[in-house]
Amino acid sequence: MSAPVATSPDAGLTAADVADRIARGETNAYDADTSRSAWNIVRSNVFTLFNGIVFACFFVLFLVGRWQDALFGFAAFGNAIIGCIQEFRAKAALDRLALLSAAPARVRRDGAEIEVPPNDVVLDDTLILRAGDQVPADAEVSSSRGLQIDESMLTGESDPVDKRPGELALSGSIVVGGEGVARVSRVGADSYANRFAGEARKFSLVASELRSSVNRVLTWVSWGIGPIGLLVFNAQVIVAGGYEAAFATGTWVQAVVNTIAALTAMVPLGLVLMTSIAFAVGAAKLARQQVLVNELPAVEGLARVDIICLDKTGTLTLGEIVFDDAHPLSSPEDGWEGALGWYGSAPDANATARALRSRFVGDAASRTPAQYVPFSSARKWSAVSFVERSGTWVLGAPEMVFGDLATSESTALGAEVIRLAETGRRTLVLAYAPASLDERDAEAERLPADLSPVTVLTFREQVRPDAARTLEYFRRQGVGVRIISGDSPRTVAAIAREVGLDAADGFDARELPEDLVELARVLDEHTVFGRVTPEQKKLMVSALQQAGHTVAMTGDGVNDALAIKSADIGIAMNSGSPATKAVARLVLLDGQFSHLPDVVAEGRQVIANIERVSMLFLTKTVYATGLALLFGVLLLEFPFLPRQLSITDGLTIGIPAFFLALLPNAQRYVPGFLRRSLSFAIPAGIIVAVGITAYTLAARDLGISQEQLRTGATIILAVVGIWVLSVLARPLSAVKIIVVGAMFLALIGVFTLPLSTQFFALVDPGRDAATLVAAIAILMVCGIEIVRLVHRRVLRGMAAAPAVTSDATGPTGRRARRSLVATTVARIVTLVVLAHGLLTSLLGVLLLLDRYSGADDAEVVALSLVGAGITLFGLFVVAVSGGVLRGSRPTRVLITIYATILALLGIIGILAGDAWDVWAIISVVVSAAIASALWIPPVASIFATPLEASTPQGGHDSAT
Repeated sequence: MSAPVATSPDAGLTAADVADRIARGETNAYDADTSRSAWNIVRSNVFTLFNGIVFACFFVLFLVGRWQDALFGFAAFGNAIIGCIQEFRAKAALDRLALLSAAPARVRRDGAEIEVPPNDVVLDDTLILRAGDQVPADAEVSSSRGLQIDESMLTGESDPVDKRPGELALSGSIVVGGEGVARVSRVGADSYANRFAGEARKFSLVASELRSSVNRVLTWVSWGIGPIGLLVFNAQVIVAGGYEAAFATGTWVQAVVNTIAALTAMVPLGLVLMTSIAFAVGAAKLARQQVLVNELPAVEGLARVDIICLDKTGTLTLGEIVFDDAHPLSSPEDGWEGALGWYGSAPDANATARALRSRFVGDAASRTPAQYVPFSSARKWSAVSFVERSGTWVLGAPEMVFGDLATSESTALGAEVIRLAETGRRTLVLAYAPASLDERDAEAERLPADLSPVTVLTFREQVRPDAARTLEYFRRQGVGVRIISGDSPRTVAAIAREVGLDAADGFDARELPEDLVELARVLDEHTVFGRVTPEQKKLMVSALQQAGHTVAMTGDGVNDALAIKSADIGIAMNSGSPATKAVARLVLLDGQFSHLPDVVAEGRQVIANIERVSMLFLTKTVYATGLALLFGVLLLEFPFLPRQLSITDGLTIGIPAFFLALLPNAQRYVPGFLRRSLSFAIPAGIIVAVGITAYTLAARDLGISQEQLRTGATIILAVVGIWVLSVLARPLSAVKIIVVGAMFLALIGVFTLPLSTQFFALVDPGRDAATLVAAIAILMVCGIEIVRLVHRRVLRGMAAAPAVTSDATGPTGRRARRSLVATTVARIVTLVVLAHGLLTSLLGVLLLLDRYSGADDAEVVALSLVGAGITLFGLFVVAVSGGVLRGSRPTRVLITIYATILALLGIIGILAGDAWDVWAIISVVVSAAIASALWIPPVASIFATPLEASTPQGGHDSAT
């Protein structure tokens, strides 16, 4: 870089100087990611332990010439590409929005003060620093008037630092008081913040239960893969005749293939992908709503919040301070209007002081400050003495200038402040002291003696039109709200009442205890807090966190930055200071407070859907691990080829999981995601593993060939997999019906089309194997239903949050009282419909498997279609049966349609074959009876008196 040049602070660089530095590359341009870097995205989606395992298995199969069994490798490769594409799309949107929302820097060039993008700042530029600015590059202070800079985001030191001429202002730090001029000394990659990746711009990781839970599962699996792989390989070699015979005859290749099939099934690879995609898509959707998500897991984070702390100004209100009126006290001091005019036109005037310009103008230019104490959000007052006359003028919060005198009704000042604050207006006091400030007073920031109040000033703030509606949303969701402001407690309480909060009075933060336990107790008892300092805001957040709460903090001012940075989820308004936006997890780019419910809903969708999807993946991991252990211990040949597992992985888990992870879902968040998921996955996985093992032992005793055994095992896994999918997809919406139906039909196609059966090595299992498959599948399906029933009861007991209830007059809150008879009828009908759906689905499975009994080609096609259709619509009946108990009218229509279709399919099945005619006739009769009975008394009456059913928390279905 070039040597520093002597530039006049009053003139700054010339246009030629700037052009010369740009040509030499001495600009502040720096490619700092506001979201995940490209390398981090690629690394997290491609270079992972499990991708390493999968790709290693993939290449081993290629080396031994079994490329047909390496399909899972292409799937893993596709998953990595999809994950990268989704996250890159989200990153592009977020970086674009972050660039648009970047605050400009204020510089002096050619004698004029201008604003330029931070990247356009060049070496030796003259920076103009005022309260609320973020220093864009390292700069040496040339002149200072009470300049205070907060370097906490860089050094961890929370106290503001006074900056005097010759000292360094670090890039990324925030001006919290006074003003100053500084010459840029380091730019771009050489600046402090960029060299040390300051916290203000570093991509950090917000606490994510989803991510930590998934990582925990991956760690468990990684510890088990090695020893389990050796166990399985040993069993496969022993089955092949021992190590010597296996390597002599080449059967070790099949042992390797079987081992790889067992290991790859254990890896819940898609769960990581689905979690990343859900976060990325959620962030991209919020970006379209003008919500900048600086960290993807923050989408989940706000859904976990149980207390939200709101700064009044700029959050509940529009942040535009408008001067209301002056209320002079008895015998006001002469010249007070001119003093207010100077305060309003001062270069470092904050928003409140600038509002004075609308009334007090003209006299400001004739006053020259002799000593000046700039306003500080910590002490909440400023003071000035003028050269033209003796005396000192103090402008600030009444309680901070006059203490208890300003809150006592026994004094003229106190009575006036209380009266005005109770109207919701913000109050300041202008006071006068006969003595002028000297230099020591100004440096020590001491209030002058003999102060007397001159006039009380009132300011108005416009309440956001969406504030009341948003706060009501949080109230209904059980999220606690705390209003925290630096204004008078009475003023804040009045605003809180205006937006619908029950706040009789505000708590004065000067009385807050410093002990975090006591502070948490006060926060639990009170809702509104006034006269809160920035350090107290941070302490309040810490106290709530220590008490076990997940805390969100919103704000827009510099004084909110520390609290926003400390909160679990920090939310900044785009109208706020650059410092506040730099540390926030979320930025509301259009300043619309009403976006917060959208963010909460998006987070809940992510959590609930990933929980649902995780049960699919974890069930597979559990049964794959169980199969590996059982077949390794029992010395059985593994019953699947890798390509056959690819069928069930893709059509019952991977593809439907992609859709399920992105569907709307507004269930409330309840902690314990992994525990709830495993409480279903472990017993369901054990049932699958034991069922497949039992089938293998029985099939071996029946003398069924290995090819037929594998086909039968694949059919069982496909039937049970689609059943688990339908169970976890409940309650079925139109989209879910399409997804489940499409996957089921795709499975039928895989097992029917000649090209598919040849590639996947699927053969006719024969009548004995088909009967065994049907019996085992029916038992496993019944077991899965029992597990889900018990699981839902367990969920009710595990729920840590109260159920959400709506107002009695709300559309979802109408709760009609049912008679005991009506309730009993509803329960009986629900059980009948549920039982019919289950038994009909099983009949469909039997019809489907009956095609292996030696039927001709025409019968095979007919039985395949009819069996598939009966199974599918039987599943749909099971899925919507819970709506009968709630008296849902749409449920009655759906069940009628499904039952009618089942009756028609049953008739076709009777005509197509004769193996299950009796059961098919019974099914037709019952289907027709149910379709008719739902529309006649007394059954029809239960749909006229709906009873709202409680739904388990955490993203679970409300089906029975």
